[in-house]
Parts: sequence; C-alpha cells; structure tokens
Amino acid sequence: MNNTYYGKLIFELSKPGRKGYSLPKNELSEYSTAQLPENLLRVEEPALPEVDELTVVRHYTNMSNNNFGVDTGFYPLGSCTMKYNPKINEEIAAHPEFTGLHPLQNVETVQGALAVYYQLQRSLSEIAGMSEFTLNPFAGAHGELTGLMVIRSYHMSRGDAKRTKIIVPDSAHGTNPASAAVCGLDVVEVKSKPDGRVDVEDLKPLLDDTIAGMMMTNPNTLGLFENNIAEIAKLVHDCGGLMYYDGANLNPMLGKCRPGDIGFDVMHINLHKTFSTPHGGGGPGSGPIGVREGLEQFLPNPRVTCDFNEDGMVDYKIDMGEESLGSISGFLGNFGIMMRALTYIVTLGSDNLKWVGPLATLNANYIKESLKDCYELPIEGVCKHEFVFDGLKDKSTGVTTLDVAKRLLDYGYHAPTIYFPLLFHQALMIEPTENESKETLDGFIEVMKKIAQEAKDDPELVKTAPHTTPVRRLDDTKAALKQIVTWNELCAVEEL
Repeated sequence: MNNTYYGKLIFELSKPGRKGYSLPKNELSEYSTAQLPENLLRVEEPALPEVDELTVVRHYTNMSNNNFGVDTGFYPLGSCTMKYNPKINEEIAAHPEFTGLHPLQNVETVQGALAVYYQLQRSLSEIAGMSEFTLNPFAGAHGELTGLMVIRSYHMSRGDAKRTKIIVPDSAHGTNPASAAVCGLDVVEVKSKPDGRVDVEDLKPLLDDTIAGMMMTNPNTLGLFENNIAEIAKLVHDCGGLMYYDGANLNPMLGKCRPGDIGFDVMHINLHKTFSTPHGGGGPGSGPIGVREGLEQFLPNPRVTCDFNEDGMVDYKIDMGEESLGSISGFLGNFGIMMRALTYIVTLGSDNLKWVGPLATLNANYIKESLKDCYELPIEGVCKHEFVFDGLKDKSTGVTTLDVAKRLLDYGYHAPTIYFPLLFHQALMIEPTENESKETLDGFIEVMKKIAQEAKDDPELVKTAPHTTPVRRLDDTKAALKQIVTWNELCAVEEL
C-alpha cells in the first residue's frame, strides 16, 4: 500500500484550498435560511477536510481494504455464525419492485411483497417445527425480548402473574439474561456438568410455580448437543413453564433436528447467522420469532395473514390481533434482510438445506481433531458447529489466548471468539461454517499449529503480536476509558 495514504486520517491528507467537488451556484441562497431559527444557524464554517476527489477515493478505498469480512477471508468467529452472503441474495433484495415500495402503501398495491413475506414466515415455521412466525424484530436480541414478552403474555392471559423467573444456563449467551432483565424477569442460573451440558439435578430444585420458562441454546455455547433436552423440557412444562430456544446456534440443526420437535415453545432465529444475511457493523438485522400452536395470538402486531377472496385467489392481509402483546417495531421489520434470507432458502431448496447442519458439524470436528494436540481440549467427544479450546496445551510458555488471537492477524485470519464462554479461563471458540472448503480449513489449521510452535520457540514474538497490521496492539483499558471519537489538529496518533 502507498505510504501516502497508509494509516492516515482524511484530515491528515487535507490541504487548504483543495476541493473534490464542483457544484452549481445556489440561486436560492437568500431564501434557503429564511425559516431556520437563529440558534440553528452556523456562525462559522464547519471544520471539514479539504482534499481533491482522487485523494478521497484512494483514502477510503485503502481504508476499506483494511476491513475484514467473509468476502475477504476465513472468519472462524465462535458463537456468531459468520456465513457467506451469496450475491444472488443482494440482487433479489435490490430489485426495484421491492426497493421502490413504501410501508404506508395500500395493502392491495403490495400483494407481491406480502406474498414473499408470508412465504418466509411459512418456510421458517416448517424449518423450525413451529406453528407461526413473526418477522418484525430487528435483531436476535430484539427477538429474544419479543419471545420473552410472548411468554409473559401467555402467563398473564391465564391470570398467572406470579411467574416472574426465567432459568438460564451458566453457559448461555450474554443476551439471554440481558433480554430477561429488560423484560422484567428475574434470572435464575442453572449450572453445567463437567461435560458442559445442563445439570438436570441442579435444575430440579429451581422449578416451582414462579418459573415463567427456561432459555436454552441447543447445541449449547460449547457446541455440544444437550442430550437431556427431552427430560429438561418435561420438567419445565410439568411446573407450568415454557421452553425458549435461543436460535443463535440453529445452523448445525438444519436438516437434522427442529426445535419445535424437541420441546421448545418459543424461539428466535438470527437470519444473519443461519440464513446468510449480512452480519456485523450494527445492522440492519432481523430476529424473527416462532411459537408453537396455541401461542400465535400473542405475537406482535402487525401480522401478515392470508385467505381466499371471492375469485378464489389468495388475498394477503395485515392484521392487528386483539390478544397481541402489542407492537415491537415500526411496520414489518427489515424487509430487505428478509428477502435475502428467503432467497437463500429457495436457492438451496429443501434437499440441499438438509446438508447445512451436517457439513458445518463436519468442518468443526475436522479442525478440532487436527488441533487438539497443540491446544487444550477440555471436553472430548463429537461437537456440533463449534468447539472451545482452553488455550495452548503447553501453558509454560506464558502465551495466552489473547496472544494467539493477535498473532492470527499477522497471518491474515480474523481471530476466533476468545474468553467466552466463561467456563474456561483461556477459552478460544472456533466455528467454521458449511461454506468453507477443506483447503481453507487446512490453511487455518497450519497457521494455528505454527503459532503453537512459535509460542515454544519465540514466545515474545507471539506476545507482542500483531506486527503487520496498520495499528499494533492497543492498551485495551486505555482504549475503553479514554476513547477518542472525534478528530482535531491537536490529536496525536500515538494517543490511540
């Protein structure tokens, strides 16, 4: 990369008097500020960089090349399935017949959009073994909150207001207790056994008539299938509670198991994890929730339904249910994201969709077995979509999981999830998806083995990584406590 632009801010490339635009004279200048309050008018020009167009293009192009994404390399991030978003998804979502719609259009003018919306609802219901889905939530955590609101609405409809507790495993994703707290529920933790699965004996004393439900991820955060799920579901149901499925780990279940068939009553799906829509950067997202039969009426408004009109044609409608928990989003959620997910499902078809789970499981076990001689594997056995190492096997080097993650950056790989779950001190969680080829996995395995050897031969090399990135290792504490979020000419690069 050219050093003129490498690692520099756009302000550092600024030169007085340079322009990257040419606009026509504003003929309306005497009227343009007539209606603006005096206190909203600028008293001086904004401090913007002064650069020519070519400099702007090169700067931001080089900046984009520093970003890492699924399109540029292997992303073994555990717990958050980073699946490739096929370009046909983008093509369909960008179709002008979709992008030109307005959410306030008359229902009769958007029958096509409602048809594909309804088709996705039905597809997700079939895939998950649920009776009905809503696509309204804007993200997975938003879906969790909505699902818990359904559970609360169910209990309240029965006059059972004392059910204010939700059981959450100690290995759960952090959003689980957070969503429960936002929903006004008290979190009760259930412990895991040494094999990483829920301890049924620890669960039993927690169950009483104050339990609203239990949240579980299956496979769990360690990538292990909860093989006691049938017993757990029966215990929770017998005490009057409902089972909530955190769909973050649904990917390895596709084609092999449906949450609704193994005892779950409510669930959410992260479309960006399981159904290939874009992930990261703060959005846009989508976290549809599904419910078993008997809970449909509590889903949030509005709902897309259909029936047959007088001509025998399908008529799609937007309904507002009287028993609904209310509205949790504007209109019907992020339509473009839903179109990407539906395109993915239709492109694969039912036969090929069944291979997603098995191939993701195969890839994860291939990496695990290839690296367990170099990295400590605390729980032996077959994993599903992901697995967790407890740092390097040789602890005498002093090289930590953080060091390994930073060193991976030098080799062009995004780091896996580290220090989560909290069950292991040096947790390093790896999750390949079904998309990755054997050649890609072999390259990652080779680098991980090389880092393990470097930790023995030259530990300082690993401890001081990364060495080839635009920014070296940061002081994490200082970066969190003394954030520099705006630029001014007194900012020194070393302050970062």
